[in-house]
Amino acid sequence: MSDGAQEVTIERLGHHGDGIAPGPIYVPGVLPGEVVTGEVANSVMAAPRIVTPSDQRVSPPCRHAKSCGGCQLQHAADCFVTGWKEDVVRRALEAQGLACPMRETVTSPARSRRRAAFSVRRTKKGALAGFHQKASDVIVAVPDCQLVTPALSAALPMVERLAMAGASRKGEMSVLVTESLSGLDVMVKGGKPVDDALRVELANIAQGEGLARLAWGDEVLTLRPPHQQFGTALVTPPPGAFLQATATGQEALLAGVLEALAGARHVADLFAGCGTFALPLAELARVHAVEGDRAMTAALDKGWRQGQGLRHVTTEARDLFRNPLLPDELKRFDGAVIDPPRAGAEAQVAELARARVPRIAHVSCNPVTFARDCARLVAAGYRLDWLQVVDQFRWSTHVELVAALQLES
Repeated sequence: MSDGAQEVTIERLGHHGDGIAPGPIYVPGVLPGEVVTGEVANSVMAAPRIVTPSDQRVSPPCRHAKSCGGCQLQHAADCFVTGWKEDVVRRALEAQGLACPMRETVTSPARSRRRAAFSVRRTKKGALAGFHQKASDVIVAVPDCQLVTPALSAALPMVERLAMAGASRKGEMSVLVTESLSGLDVMVKGGKPVDDALRVELANIAQGEGLARLAWGDEVLTLRPPHQQFGTALVTPPPGAFLQATATGQEALLAGVLEALAGARHVADLFAGCGTFALPLAELARVHAVEGDRAMTAALDKGWRQGQGLRHVTTEARDLFRNPLLPDELKRFDGAVIDPPRAGAEAQVAELARARVPRIAHVSCNPVTFARDCARLVAAGYRLDWLQVVDQFRWSTHVELVAALQLES
């Protein structure tokens, strides 16, 4: 239902990056303080015209910004985006009655994202790979994407070749491309079932494109192990396994974890993945790494066994949401790192609070659940010493952080 043309002033940005004006009216692509006009339908001004621009408005650095839905904040100055993300964290803490010193944000540079899930579908003339248009299932070609690394941009023709070989004419494929030390690591979802002819064609594409690994659904074609480096160890993650989005972001989060746990001799790494933190920590301490995915703990264990100069690392495949480590299991540790998914780690944090592990490094990709979990720890006698925003998802509304907590009483 249309409410007609209106002129409004943007008061703030919501968590998804849309401007919010009194009403509320939601307006994409704007900044606080801007006066905009346009048709409003169902409380949304979908096509605003800027009457009075903010002094924080900039020309988007990417020529695909207007059509591509991959980034939400390219129209804002870098300093504005940084400040806005820090404010998101502050407000989440304040909602739980918390505050702490915030260190300078680390922002990953442009063209540094080393993994991306490209959407691709066949067309009458071939195939089209890229990202979705804003609020649409339409795919936008992004040959000059300013977010991903040059190697990932150069991989778009390869993604289209895969679609021409094995995409159905009706459906869309998702192709996750990750840089590894051995070449590109590619995982395809939504393709046709593999038969002998397709298997040969995929093997030829993988070899011709110099891929380290190609996973087509459940079938894996490996030419070289797609190694990732965690500290001094080399790890071959299972296809599609979690990896920090940028090398810069990984380094910043790891530096924070190492500082928060300085001096710890026996560390529990909870939601450990393939060893992003566990293996570098093993250069300094014994580590017990716990992760719900058994293939990821196996990769971590193999990386440790083949590493050099690492202290003892044990692994455990365990669902920490349903079966968290209990105080009698945690009492042997003098430090813990926790890096849960967006839902946070309410059950595991409750047990950490009961166990009174002396030091905790908390990594999070959701300020709201981070603040909730920290409030539980603070109520149990911990002090939130410092926090640092690590912006791996430049120009997006995504916020990540690392923080240090220490038991006071």
